[in-house]
Formats: sequence, structure tokens, C-alpha cells
Amino acid sequence: MKKILTIILIFSLIVITSFIKNSTKKINEELFSLKENISDLNLELDNVKLEFDYLSSPEKLISYQNLYFENKLTQKSINEIEIIDLTGEKIITNDFKIIDSER
Repeated sequence: MKKILTIILIFSLIVITSFIKNSTKKINEELFSLKENISDLNLELDNVKLEFDYLSSPEKLISYQNLYFENKLTQKSINEIEIIDLTGEKIITNDFKIIDSER
């Protein structure tokens, strides 16, 4: 009788251990997946914050210019902007043209 109880106890411990191990493995996989998703979302959040900081207002751009570039940046009109074309062996610059969207 004592042998049978010992065998049943050992068998039940093995079954319980395998169940716990499988459950823990599933939880670890879910945690890994969630951490990866959080990592991706944090990266996207950082990019959105950066975009917001730099594109939110002209006042911020001017303050960043004063803070980081001092007087190195100058304002240009849209007509002074040129497009550089690097196709082929020559460097071609074309004037930037404003396309009227009402046409």
C-alpha cells in the first residue's frame, strides 16, 4: 500500500510540474510578445513626439534655431529653393515651382 501511495504521489508531482512548466512557458511567450509590442509603440511615440516638437509651431522652430544654431540659419523665399537632380553623370539644378492645386 505504501508503494502505491508513493508512486501515485510521484506521478501526481510529475503531472503538476509539467502543467506548471507549460503554463509558465505560455506566460513567458505572452510577456515577450507584449514587451515587443510596447517597444514598437515606444519607438513610434518617440518619433511622434519628435515630429510634434519640430513641426508644432514656428515659435518652437525659432527657439531651437536660436538655441542650437545661433545665427547660422537664414530665411529663404520659396522661389530661391532649387531641386538637385543626381540622375546620370551631371548634377542638374532646377528651380522649385509651386504647383497650383486649383487647376
